Amino acid sequence: MKTIPSIAKNALVGAVIASSLAGAVQAQEKYPSRPIEIIVTFGPGGGADAMGRKMSQLLEPVLKVPLPVSNIAGASGNAGLTKLTTNPADGYTVATMIALSVSSWAAGLGTAKPDDFTVVAVTQNSPSMLFVPTDSPFKTFKDLLNHTKTNPGALKVATSGYGTQDDITLMYLTSQGYKMTNVPFAKPAERYASPLGKHTDAIYEEPGDVAQFITGKQLRPLVVFDDERHASFPDVPSSKELGFNISDLPNFRTIAVPAKTPKERVDALAAAVNTVMDSAEWKKFCAETYTCVTKRYTPAEGSAYVKAFYATTQNYLKAMKK
Repeated sequence: MKTIPSIAKNALVGAVIASSLAGAVQAQEKYPSRPIEIIVTFGPGGGADAMGRKMSQLLEPVLKVPLPVSNIAGASGNAGLTKLTTNPADGYTVATMIALSVSSWAAGLGTAKPDDFTVVAVTQNSPSMLFVPTDSPFKTFKDLLNHTKTNPGALKVATSGYGTQDDITLMYLTSQGYKMTNVPFAKPAERYASPLGKHTDAIYEEPGDVAQFITGKQLRPLVVFDDERHASFPDVPSSKELGFNISDLPNFRTIAVPAKTPKERVDALAAAVNTVMDSAEWKKFCAETYTCVTKRYTPAEGSAYVKAFYATTQNYLKAMKK
């Protein structure tokens, strides 16, 4: 029988002891004891950025550590999520993970999957709408649809990218005989400005992200992609009442960590985020952006919610490829 040389044996024993001590130290360490980085997976000026920065501001007095924000944009949010998963799963890096990124996985963009992450909390949720400039010749959604019937592909819609629920919705409408052209914009500010500058005819967006343009009477909604009308826009018809079965692609936002993050740290983050979401300042923020979440999701429930959305987007894409 071969024996392990004493030097190698001692090194192996030392490595095991060091690993055990490292685990013990992490288990005993007060959490958090140093800054927690928040990766915002889109550029400055968009809804994910606003959410991440507001959450950072309100979490600091709760967790009693700084929460610096880093914008890492690109690939429908996947560049920032890659940074998240390559950092240690120790609770000191979190990221915004939103519906646009999850739907992009179903479309084959990147290699991420829901199981790669744990959702700390679902922080925002809103149905999306189709907006046009106030002076648009399309007064109703039916006007716009009639135009696409006689001019297939001529109508240009500003979106956040290919493979997103924006793209899936346009593909669905095309499958129903209403072909529109997807014009993606990586930078939120450019996307919001495109219909106003006549670079596009409409924009697919949630109301909170273009709230300033709604209140400034520069944009107006034609349809809300939901089962029911939006309480803040009672005159705008829902997609369901117009006969379209595309009402289950909400634009949600979450705070997420790598899947291997210790449960006790996930729970500590979740408790802190829920404290923020119950605060008057957050409630004011979410009301102004039409994104309030009434249910408080546990990490397990939030992760299951993301998995269900991922499956829904996969089903849409499979159906439209037939």
